Amino acid sequence: MEATELLLIRHGQTDLNREPRFQGQIDAPLNALGELQARRLAERLASERIDRLVCSDLTRARQTAAPSAARLGLTVLPSAPFREQGFGVFEGLAFPEVIERYPQDWAAWLRHQAGYAPPGGESNLIFHARVIAALRAVAQAVPGGSAAVVTHGGVLDMVWRTARGLPLDGARSCAIPNAGINRIQVLDERIEILAWADDAHVADLTLP
Repeated sequence: MEATELLLIRHGQTDLNREPRFQGQIDAPLNALGELQARRLAERLASERIDRLVCSDLTRARQTAAPSAARLGLTVLPSAPFREQGFGVFEGLAFPEVIERYPQDWAAWLRHQAGYAPPGGESNLIFHARVIAALRAVAQAVPGGSAAVVTHGGVLDMVWRTARGLPLDGARSCAIPNAGINRIQVLDERIEILAWADDAHVADLTLP
């Protein structure tokens, strides 16, 4: 298998990101800033060689990918396995609301154990397996080429941990800005980070 370069991109900002709340698989749209970020992202990617454009099937990822698809002349390929981690009963709630309604589950969440999942949600173990399988499938579809994947913060965290050889236990340790570009190379079983959290194209933006 030839090495494949992947540009992994977190979706633009949503109102749930701003508050913040557990967003998970709630199908929230981009807010006004997120829409600006998506347009800037398209300008940034215009000079890239991209053979395939894949995105999570959630609205915020599809909206982020759309301007880039138009600019690059590519069809967006929605992919459910690139959805955000499912947070079950936590979804839509701010942290104080989770603490009030589900104190025992919140305490378990704070232990950051890979096998724990909020009621109705996904553990890191289950989530990681689907993310890495989806990532390898994209790499295998364009051997020696390149693809862009518009996805979610949790997905990128799983990739970071895998590439760095970090455990699935523990809190997130990497920056994952909205509309940031994370460049990796996939070769056989190896995932190598080439650049991470590049958001220079949107860093000056604020809500209109």
